[in-house]
Amino acid sequence: MLPTEPPARQWRVPPALPAAKAAGAVVLVAIALLFAGGDIVQLVLAALAAAVLLGWAARDVLAPVRLAVDPEGITVVRGFAGRRRLPWSAVEAVTVDRRNRRGLAGPVLEIDAGESLHLFGRTDLGADPVEVAEALHEARPR
Repeated sequence: MLPTEPPARQWRVPPALPAAKAAGAVVLVAIALLFAGGDIVQLVLAALAAAVLLGWAARDVLAPVRLAVDPEGITVVRGFAGRRRLPWSAVEAVTVDRRNRRGLAGPVLEIDAGESLHLFGRTDLGADPVEVAEALHEARPR
């Protein structure tokens, strides 16, 4: 029996997350309209904050897959919606660390590729970073 290669896998942002961000932007503008009392500064600030939330949601829609793995290497999201291919020879380490992020402590997947370090949390992956790290270790050729 021939050895089989592990299938390609990918991890993505949960589908509800961009919708929640967009809804938050709408709620933010609605609250500003209700309570601004004609103050243009408050309306502009609320509109700017809503635009940032919508941009963040747009990234989740345009590049939902944050991490993919196959027998040749790992593909990570880069920039707003770009991709970067990391061959296995460039990947020095895959670890899980516990970090404070946005005021919350949680596990973070770290992919060390020499000159770059890629960090992914649960909301980036739609899965537990510990399980993703195990899958990456299993997919890496020996």
